[in-house]
Amino acid sequence: MGLSRNVSDDGKVLTIVLEERFDFNAIHEFRDTYSEGVNDVNNIIVDLAKTEYMDSSALGMLLNMQKSMQAQVEKFSIVNACPKVAKILKISRFDKKFHIS
Repeated sequence: MGLSRNVSDDGKVLTIVLEERFDFNAIHEFRDTYSEGVNDVNNIIVDLAKTEYMDSSALGMLLNMQKSMQAQVEKFSIVNACPKVAKILKISRFDKKFHIS
């Protein structure tokens, strides 16, 4: 799949940058990205600037991330979604669970 992560210098913000496709093939890599070495993280940003395709399993992965991290993380954000992906998020009502910009 290919994704990258960046943890801020203070360890509080985790940014996950996804590649062109966000689908079932990313399930293990995505889960590992937000669950390993993030003890102090309280803000997760999912950057979809490069993402042109997202399927229902990707939506499920985002919800699973939020569910598993909600006790620790105060803010979940999805940023830089292209119009097609933003429409999927809006139709799926993800704006009720994530800050989308």
